[in-house]
Amino acid sequence: MSNSCCISHKFSDAAASTNPDKVAVIHSSARFISDSPQPPSPVYDGDTTFTFADLSSSIDSLSFRLRRILDVPGHSDPHLITPQQSSPGTLDCCGGEAEADDAYIPKVLALYMPPSAEYIISVLSVLRCGEAFLPLDPCWPRERILSIISSSNVALVIACGSSFDQFGCQPLDRSHWLVQTIALPVLFFSMSERLSAETRPSSLVWPCEKQSQRKFCYLMYTSGSTGKPKGICGTEQGLLNRFIWMQEHYPVNGEQLLSFKTSVGFIDHLQEFLVATLNSTPLVIPPFTLLKDNMISILDFLEAYSISRLVAVPSMIRAIIPTLQHRGHNKLQSCLKLVVLSGEPFPVSLWDSLHKLFPETCFLNLYGSTEVSGDCTYFDCSGLPKLLETEKIGSVPIGKPISNCKILLLDDEDKPCEGEICVGGLCLSQGYLHSSIESQSYVKLHNNSLCNHLTSDCGSQLYYRTGDYGRKLSSGELIFIGRRDRTVKLNGQRMSLE
Repeated sequence: MSNSCCISHKFSDAAASTNPDKVAVIHSSARFISDSPQPPSPVYDGDTTFTFADLSSSIDSLSFRLRRILDVPGHSDPHLITPQQSSPGTLDCCGGEAEADDAYIPKVLALYMPPSAEYIISVLSVLRCGEAFLPLDPCWPRERILSIISSSNVALVIACGSSFDQFGCQPLDRSHWLVQTIALPVLFFSMSERLSAETRPSSLVWPCEKQSQRKFCYLMYTSGSTGKPKGICGTEQGLLNRFIWMQEHYPVNGEQLLSFKTSVGFIDHLQEFLVATLNSTPLVIPPFTLLKDNMISILDFLEAYSISRLVAVPSMIRAIIPTLQHRGHNKLQSCLKLVVLSGEPFPVSLWDSLHKLFPETCFLNLYGSTEVSGDCTYFDCSGLPKLLETEKIGSVPIGKPISNCKILLLDDEDKPCEGEICVGGLCLSQGYLHSSIESQSYVKLHNNSLCNHLTSDCGSQLYYRTGDYGRKLSSGELIFIGRRDRTVKLNGQRMSLE
């Protein structure tokens, strides 16, 4: 299949069709702490499993239902709550330029649910319908959730109730505060309440085969550290470009097990489950109530399921290092093949501790933001020892651009190898909702004296000004050196000192 194919089509052809009976998602219980797995699979008593066939049939069913709800006014669905006064939203353009003939503004469907099989199915179903999804973390403050729904002109909220008990969230029903507060239709979707009559092949045209393409496929909001949270219109080509790059350079094989533990409020969660789902690889979702009460239990979870890859912020790794050192040799040293670190500066001292504990594990330092599909540069730490022979640095470099991304430094004449990091290419989002694409953060840059390239050409194209400053090392690697404003990162969250 070509790289330009859409995500939902890739899932159908690559995973659902070729491995229908293979386990796709494992909802982990807390039994893994004391029980033994059930042979021949890494499943414990109390775990709930779903196959790729389960996911595929549920996507067909939910896509079919969503299209009827969106296209047929007054349509009755047994799991749909429609308020007396409901006004499905239609969005303003997220950019200031005129729309191209082959692009349309999709409806936004909010997903109010934690990491779960239902969440994965909801994302793929919304993409299948040609619309855009908006993740809402149930653990967010109510004010943030309501503000985001209001500013996004949401057309429909998809909510999950059956898995909420194991995630420590209030079960969702008609009495839930969200249903009582918003004047929007709410569709309940649960794997335990699937209707056999609704499981039918969808006749929808694949989004990649439509003549008119949607302008964006998801909407994610910033933390609001510098003021009001901003909605970022992310593209499917950005997600696919990141996925394809990862698979080409650090491929996943079907024998591995991956985890889905990142909050849906962070852009990183998308690649966390897409890498597994599109590669026919089982995905294990931990019991979040356990992890919330005891962060060290993440180590027990990773060992119990022999998780091969971990996505984390450096501060989380730093917090569990003492426990890892105390335990000495452990199962993680043999099963953990790849650790992806991002969201914060990665100190060389932390890498040194990790390398001693996991000498055979590959550590990647990724850099990016929601505005650039999550990640736009990478540094493989296997090259760090050699780099340290010639460079005196305190943090691990953020490296070089991933495929189809361009990085340049917007500098002054006095420091030609330093400047503000600007990002362009396929990773670039469509800008902020209700704002001009050429706002203060998105600028068109030309090949002139202000451009210090990390790629071969700059041209005249749109770039995102990150607000981060970088310095290019003699090796060509980029290293983060500070911020344009007074914001800091803590546990992956950006906050303004003001």
